[in-house]
Amino acid sequence: MSIRRSGTNKRLSKLVVHRGVAYLAGQVADDLGADLAGQTQQILAKIDALLAEAGTDKTRILTAQIWLASMADAPKMNVVWEAWMPEGAAPARATVGAPLATDRHLIEIKVVAAID
Repeated sequence: MSIRRSGTNKRLSKLVVHRGVAYLAGQVADDLGADLAGQTQQILAKIDALLAEAGTDKTRILTAQIWLASMADAPKMNVVWEAWMPEGAAPARATVGAPLATDRHLIEIKVVAAID
């Protein structure tokens, strides 16, 4: 079976599709001046776009991994996440606190989704 990659550079691919599964790289916000809610909204929009490119959508997400610079931000992130996630479609999910790429990065999200 073939492997399809998109947004590929020497370090990573933003999207890898194989055997009916879309694997997304960890996504971060472009506007790092935004607050936690703003960064989360930016990331979820990127995830929507990558899933559409793969031929799937957020209702097909199997797993999500979320890294927060501060676990104190989890309730704020959950408000945005729950508004974005359709009822009954929540994936298996883990949320952890971790140092991120810079002090301005407040959140990073990675998902895996079924295509067929």
